[in-house]
Amino acid sequence: MKTKTVLLAALAMALTFGQPMAAETSAERRIVVTGEGNVQAAPDLAVITLGVSKEAREAGAAMRAVSDDMAQVIDALRSAGVAPEDLQTRQISLHPLWSKGGSYDSGERRKITGFSASNTLSLRVRDLDQLGAVLDQVLQAGANQFQGLRFDVADKAALKDAMRQAAVQDAMHKATLLAEAAGVELGPVREIIDRTDGGGRPMMAMAMEMARSGDMPIEAGELSFSHSVEVIFDLELPAAE
Repeated sequence: MKTKTVLLAALAMALTFGQPMAAETSAERRIVVTGEGNVQAAPDLAVITLGVSKEAREAGAAMRAVSDDMAQVIDALRSAGVAPEDLQTRQISLHPLWSKGGSYDSGERRKITGFSASNTLSLRVRDLDQLGAVLDQVLQAGANQFQGLRFDVADKAALKDAMRQAAVQDAMHKATLLAEAAGVELGPVREIIDRTDGGGRPMMAMAMEMARSGDMPIEAGELSFSHSVEVIFDLELPAAE
């Protein structure tokens, strides 16, 4: 009787601990894939960074000259239909200009000969048909620094949804191919990890000389956006025939 009791206890322990061990072993049969979702879209706005730079013998004179010219640039932008919320001052700077003469060997000290002041402005143009005209107006108004132009999409919500769906579908496709090649069956999705968005590819910055060449041809083209997800699937062994 005692022997039967010991055997029953051992069997109960085996059943109790055997199921978690089997589940743990099964859980280790997984496949991890990364899905990529790519979406192309026509841009509907342009972001421009430009500025005004002036030099003068006195710091105050340099800042006043920059302020006067930038005020004219802002007035020109508002006259062109650019909304106040689409204008943002990025940087205001003032630094001395030094004489080129003098060296440590000669003992002469370099002197401040003047000051250079600058004001940098970022703006969004939402009507791309008016982009060339806007650039022409601000350059005539006094902007003498052109630091870049890039295209973008104002509302990316629908694009993000499409990218996520495409990324999950790509992950499902990859996982199915890999499971078939390995001779196993693809189980349910265990986990989905949403990755960070990729951005649209911006245009290269244009030089100031190009911007001053009059009516420049500007092609908005198409932007490419990407998004990735990591999907973890369970794997199941094929049922024995």
